[in-house]
Amino acid sequence: MWYVIQVSTGKEEQILEMIKKYGVQEYLEECFIPKYERRRKYLGQWQTERAVLFPGYIFIISDQIEDAYAALKQIPKLTKVIGVGETWTAMSKEDIEIVEYLSGKDRLVRFSEGYIEGNRVTVVSGALQGLEGTICKIDRHKRLAWLEMEMFGRKTRFEVGLEIVRKEGVTHEP
Repeated sequence: MWYVIQVSTGKEEQILEMIKKYGVQEYLEECFIPKYERRRKYLGQWQTERAVLFPGYIFIISDQIEDAYAALKQIPKLTKVIGVGETWTAMSKEDIEIVEYLSGKDRLVRFSEGYIEGNRVTVVSGALQGLEGTICKIDRHKRLAWLEMEMFGRKTRFEVGLEIVRKEGVTHEP
């Protein structure tokens, strides 16, 4: 079963290292932080870097969540395993499929490229192919797109890398 651990935003890597240090991994099949590729300009050159896809969250896969949680409670700065009350709630099949579709086995959302024709976005390469309908905002200068999807029982908005290589014939609706 897949679960989500809430941690302080920006502390994901630190907590992941603590999970290894405190021996929690014996109760886990996998523990990971989904990331995405983005491009940033440094000294006039575009560089590809990685960023956390869901800031403030670490994903775990475990069939021993009770034992894993008991071990996780030793870790300082750990917020909580997401759930309802005292019950840990596993991720839904649909949420798992979204994370796996976007990030694959290496848990990395690859940079995408596309174009805009009229008011329509078409993604020609990368993880966003087929997900054009979930794009709610594009920042062409920063080479980012924001997706909005139903995940974790609510509408979730997150950013991923997308370069628009051309834009043609934009029409404005009255």
